[in-house]
Amino acid sequence: MRPLIYLDNNATTKPAPEVVEAMVPYLSEAWGNPSSMHAFGGSVARPIAQARETVAAFLGAERPEEILFEGCATEADNHAILGVTAAWGQPGTVITSRVEHPAVLGPCLRLREQGHNVIEIGVNGEGLFDMEAYAAALEATPGPKLVSVMWANNETGIIFPIQQIAEMGKAAGATVHTDAVQAAGKLPIDVRQVPVDLLTIAGHKMHAPKGIGVLYVRRGTRIKPLILGGHQERGRRGGTENVPYIIGMAKACELATAALSDGSENRILHLRDKLEAGLLATCPDSRVNGCRERNARVPNTLNISFEYIEGESVLYHLSDRGICASSGSACAAGSLEPSHVIRAMGVPFTAVHGSIRFSLSRYTTEEEIDITLHHVPEVVAEMRALSPFVKH
Repeated sequence: MRPLIYLDNNATTKPAPEVVEAMVPYLSEAWGNPSSMHAFGGSVARPIAQARETVAAFLGAERPEEILFEGCATEADNHAILGVTAAWGQPGTVITSRVEHPAVLGPCLRLREQGHNVIEIGVNGEGLFDMEAYAAALEATPGPKLVSVMWANNETGIIFPIQQIAEMGKAAGATVHTDAVQAAGKLPIDVRQVPVDLLTIAGHKMHAPKGIGVLYVRRGTRIKPLILGGHQERGRRGGTENVPYIIGMAKACELATAALSDGSENRILHLRDKLEAGLLATCPDSRVNGCRERNARVPNTLNISFEYIEGESVLYHLSDRGICASSGSACAAGSLEPSHVIRAMGVPFTAVHGSIRFSLSRYTTEEEIDITLHHVPEVVAEMRALSPFVKH
């Protein structure tokens, strides 16, 4: 079997060994229910409180109680959007972008069906957020407003100016939420500096396991629960806490903090840039999707289109060679429609179906990039030799 080269880290990441080690005691020995009154349950409640403090510190939250542990980032996004608008008690306006993750676009569609005014702000050909359209939307909408705009795009890696977006939203009286799933662990996040009211992150995008998400809710933000039941999460999310995964999430935040301070992201950026330059040099008629300025994208992400061929075919042939990449959001995989992100950017027809996303992690090696640079041009050439759109 060929060695696995995993370049699909925006879909999910390998759980760090340190994370798994931290979780094991809560799967084997400390398995009590933290809501129980006895000492065995209390011995589990204390590590949850410590984990909440760790995650709060990672995000710059002032109080641990501003951290809600949820089942995943999709639940957290839904909670932020549907919970805030439910607290209004009347129709209002939700301002988002056309390139959001389905976890945001889905609840926004539901709100539109319920009579709320939903405005989707576009992006330009480089994937950059249209700030003028956003300013106009804020000015034109009276009544309660919610802004939900991602910090970094999951397909292109483009970083949105979330500080300015949040400041403008707050000045217009809006509640502001950001899906920071693809930013967490790759960029510094400090909610003391960025005035968002709500922020979402996911464990499995930063080397914790799948099945744990976090919703930061700034003190004083009005939000109703989605899941009703017990008193957990201060009555904002019922259900027995997923103790091992909460512990794993906290450990992943510790590791991410260390990685951001030791320059690990610079090494990942070097490998991403090497892959990008190599593919552009060896694959004619290819183009990077997204602004190529050095700080415009998160350092691990490359979205590139190979014209005149289907990206899905390229992925299948790369998989046969042990290389894992994707054509965009894992939540939209299997759809024959081109990515809504790529379409929103106005990528030419000849390239829109040929987009591939390579996303690296702290475990990616230079040797793996070299192997990828050997195989991708071969696969692209083979696919083009069969393409009816290429003159032979």
